[in-house]
Amino acid sequence: MSIRDVPITGEPIRLGQFLKLANLAEDGSHAKDLLDAEEVTVNGEVEVRRGRQLTNGDVVEVGGEGGRVVLA
Repeated sequence: MSIRDVPITGEPIRLGQFLKLANLAEDGSHAKDLLDAEEVTVNGEVEVRRGRQLTNGDVVEVGGEGGRVVLA
């Protein structure tokens, strides 16, 4: 598993936006498909809400790849 820090400006950020920013999803449609398939975890728990608010330190993973929200 590879987790990398993904800097964001201001918080919170929505999960769907973060998936695109961290290159874990190609676009909004892909992000929705990943969430619908229950392939996304936030802090180790399956998440299906695209609008889930993420804050500094949250860890998002998709299929062994992941990103940590870091307030820039």
